[in-house]
Amino acid sequence: MNLRDQLKEILPDILPRNPAHAIKGTELIELVKYRLKQGYSDATLRYHFSIMSCDPSSPIAKVEQGQGYYLRSTTIHSLNSARNLLGASQAMLGEEFAMNSGDQDLALARANKFRAVVNRYFESIHRFPMAFERSFSDDQASSNRWRFPDMVAIEWLVGEILEDGSFSLNPEQLEVRRRLGDAPLRMTSVKLKLETGYNTLREDLFQCLSASGWANSGEMMVAAPIDDEHLVEEIRQFAARYGVGVTTFGLDGDVLDDMPEPAAISNLMPREFEAIQSLFRLRRISSSRMVDRFDWQHIVDQREDQPDYDLLDRWISRCLLTDRAIPVEEFKAIVLEDSAAVAEELAHGEHVA
Repeated sequence: MNLRDQLKEILPDILPRNPAHAIKGTELIELVKYRLKQGYSDATLRYHFSIMSCDPSSPIAKVEQGQGYYLRSTTIHSLNSARNLLGASQAMLGEEFAMNSGDQDLALARANKFRAVVNRYFESIHRFPMAFERSFSDDQASSNRWRFPDMVAIEWLVGEILEDGSFSLNPEQLEVRRRLGDAPLRMTSVKLKLETGYNTLREDLFQCLSASGWANSGEMMVAAPIDDEHLVEEIRQFAARYGVGVTTFGLDGDVLDDMPEPAAISNLMPREFEAIQSLFRLRRISSSRMVDRFDWQHIVDQREDQPDYDLLDRWISRCLLTDRAIPVEEFKAIVLEDSAAVAEELAHGEHVA
């Protein structure tokens, strides 16, 4: 694998999503060196950072007026996973595209915004979301749509909301649940769709059901409103049989077009996000059926070959080991700091040698 391809794989796990937390080139070089399969000079790495930051399909972006690099909000992984939010008529499944390239770009932009909106929505109700992105960037992407969710939302059952609005785990309640053998959290498998209709509804619902068998519950969240009551009734009949929850946000395409970019949505202050929430027309069409236990072994079995399940495993494990409900982006930052410390130790050891 050449250097550029290695960087495309490495950088999404290292770079911060918020431009305000951009990493300077010197620090990024040290972090990358630790994970590369062979040695490269600092000048070579700096050159590749510069060239790739000008490529909109690469994961690295450079701060426009300042120093440092951050994760491009629309990466190849996010683009691939965003395609899951489009219906079959919008070129999800076949080789023949039903839309021209301009329409596809617009639909993918809306998909990325809606995913960012749902992510913030979960945070606003004190559930901890993690987007699945890497699972849809390989040769098995089509089948993986049936195997993996677009997002997982964690609901901690042993904590409380603090005065500053954050969520804290209660160590005593956590220990009681451990001793009783009860899980201190629930996992919801989430499938996202820009819209659904008679042509795609059954497939959308079964896809949601198929991807959620390991979780406590399965949810499908749809951006556009569903006003056809016959369609609503079909959803409710399906939910009564299979237990899939469906929620619509009432966000038409033009509303999504007027929203800020995904990176901006992700970094809005709570009061700023309230302006986005005022546009919601939430409708709970069906409630999900909650099972008592999730299948942790399923996550463990998948983690070696599937980066998203590996991240989910390490994230939840870190929360339980530290008795803290850590947001996934904060966890990634912790992993980044740990990697930086290891890289510094290795660099210091080489220097001493």
